[in-house]
Amino acid sequence: MTEPVFWIAPIAAIVAMIFAWRFYKEMQAEDEGNEKMRTIGGHVRTGAMAYLRQQYKIMLVVFAVVAGLFAYLAYGLGIQNVWLPVTFVFGGFFSALAGYFGMQTATRASTRTTAAAQTSLAKALRISFRSGAVMGLVVVGLGLANLVFWFILVDLLTPGDAIDGARLVLVTTTVLTFSMGASLQALFARVGGGIYTKAADVGADLVGKVEAGIPEDDPRNPAVIADNVGDNVGDVAGMGADLFESYCGSILAASALGAAAYVAEPTMQLKAVVAPLAIAGVGILLSVLGVYMVKTREGADQRELLHALSRGINVSAALIVVAAAGVLWLLGIDNTWGIWAAVVTGLVTGIIIGRSTEYFTSPSYRPTRSIARAAEGGAATTVIAGIGVGMLSSIPPVVAVCAGTMLAFLFASGFDVAQMGQGLYGVAIAAVGMLSTLGITLASDAYGPIADNAGGNAEMSGLGPEVRERTDALDSLGNTTAATGKGFAIGSAALTALALIASYVEVIRIDLIAAGITTLVLPDGASVATAEASLLQFMAYYNVTLLNPVVLIALFLGAMVAFAFSGLTVLAVGRAAQLMVDEVRRQFHDNPHILRGKADPDYERCVAISTVGAQREMILPSVIAIAAPVLVGLLFGVAGVVGLLVGGLATGFALAVFLSNAGGAWDNAKKHIEAGHHGGKNSVAHRASVIGDTIGDPFKDTSGPSLNILIKLMSIVAIVMTGVTVSFSLL
Repeated sequence: MTEPVFWIAPIAAIVAMIFAWRFYKEMQAEDEGNEKMRTIGGHVRTGAMAYLRQQYKIMLVVFAVVAGLFAYLAYGLGIQNVWLPVTFVFGGFFSALAGYFGMQTATRASTRTTAAAQTSLAKALRISFRSGAVMGLVVVGLGLANLVFWFILVDLLTPGDAIDGARLVLVTTTVLTFSMGASLQALFARVGGGIYTKAADVGADLVGKVEAGIPEDDPRNPAVIADNVGDNVGDVAGMGADLFESYCGSILAASALGAAAYVAEPTMQLKAVVAPLAIAGVGILLSVLGVYMVKTREGADQRELLHALSRGINVSAALIVVAAAGVLWLLGIDNTWGIWAAVVTGLVTGIIIGRSTEYFTSPSYRPTRSIARAAEGGAATTVIAGIGVGMLSSIPPVVAVCAGTMLAFLFASGFDVAQMGQGLYGVAIAAVGMLSTLGITLASDAYGPIADNAGGNAEMSGLGPEVRERTDALDSLGNTTAATGKGFAIGSAALTALALIASYVEVIRIDLIAAGITTLVLPDGASVATAEASLLQFMAYYNVTLLNPVVLIALFLGAMVAFAFSGLTVLAVGRAAQLMVDEVRRQFHDNPHILRGKADPDYERCVAISTVGAQREMILPSVIAIAAPVLVGLLFGVAGVVGLLVGGLATGFALAVFLSNAGGAWDNAKKHIEAGHHGGKNSVAHRASVIGDTIGDPFKDTSGPSLNILIKLMSIVAIVMTGVTVSFSLL
């Protein structure tokens, strides 16, 4: 990689890790509070680490089996890329490592946030947000550092002429296999973490708040520690692994499509490969700047707190617009301003999705307040209102992604639709633009569970109402930022998955050439060299058209997979939650002194129930995500796989937005009522809102966010299994 601009990426990755370490040490130096606060924080940290250890044991077995299979396919049968077994393991390892670092930070930061909230809202915000920034910077730092390492290593060890265009296509598609391990780890982390956190949350709410009538985070509730552990397991480790995979996948897809689009121009090809890496590097530097801009005054309300977070994110986004233009100009890439416009399109699309999510889930706006008003009529009207709001909330993100995709394609292709390669490169680099400031946008998401745990610690430690008021303000903001982060992740997944589908064709091209198929005979009888075939010619060769019943069948199967996956994960939460409900009821029944506050509940038993339930229930949904593209490829060939991926993408995207936003709106409607509206706590509206929130829990924290991994993982599995599809498919 000889382009000087390329070195922006490794430098930025190092800077990210330095500032992550600095923010971590600053957090560690803060006061951890009194002994009771430290004890409660210790219980949460111990439970979180116990869950991670158990999950990593299972993942170790899964990765060993899958890596062994890949090794057999690569070295035994010779039908897979020889790098795949190695890059697969590394992708999974560093995805898990990012989640581990984030978990360590979050579980230590919550007690310090509680201690700071005793005297200062501004200080509590600073500690919690910068601790969340550790997660964001670790994800982008580790991700970009790994990609740089693999690009350099594969480039050095790939034989052939360094200026040969086909060689760089091979290098980029080889490094693309890194995403397989990251995607699989992300799915396990997201699904398992989501099941864990919602089983504990539902159990704590139904028995504690609804049946026993005790407050949220009351220390008498046996499930309360498991609930706090779950916040970290799902929204820190799970979200970190999720966005690590999204970040790496978007950069890799853009680089692979850049290499394919400019295969006839080796000099320009290298610039197209380097551009997404450099833009991501600049985004890291600007994210660090944005973190320092997040601050607020004492006594700030929800709008002011939202403005404080938005200021840091918006400044980073505005500066990346200028910086991306500078990077592309320095590279001297063809159609500089068209590619720059595609980057900006992705960034603007992400902002629109974030604003839309904020509007539909924040208690400051009409949709969530309408759910709170509906709660006065009982649980049924609450549920109906939440479902309606969730469905309507899918309109702006879907329209934004559609418009963004078309604009990015047109800008990058110079408004020449015949230039499909350059247009698809524009779509891929738009996804890079959307995730370019992930360092700070992920910080705003990881901050949420820290603030939530801080409120729980304040309640269980018996601190004054003014402390809980400050932590509740941060927690409510955290619900909105978490929902925004999920919407952002889902939006980026849509663009990335589309780019990965296009990359799928490029990987097939390489596999065909490796198998000795140098000429494609098209349906009209014309012949074209495999190395020179356009995307449309490949589609014609494999009969990828809506007139082909195989494609239509696979489209339906892709839509079905999205619904089946969601149904399995929702039911998994229900089964695990039932075990938690039974345990909490048992403890209340067997030891009445618990509710009187004269005996301590058995927190560890509830933590163990959530851990075992999550590990058991995450297996089947994960297997479906992996097996679907393999089986469809074997049965229906390339045309079937493309149909499956498109059907899964279209359905999964809209369904994920609905589930995530409905759950977020129900949650914040409950908090809006708890703030004193519509009768306040323990009113009819409050009890109804708890039911709505409970239904929304698996929607927003398990099924919804897991779907964005599903649609990308299916694409990645399809890519890495092209050798099997081409060699053994029945059609």
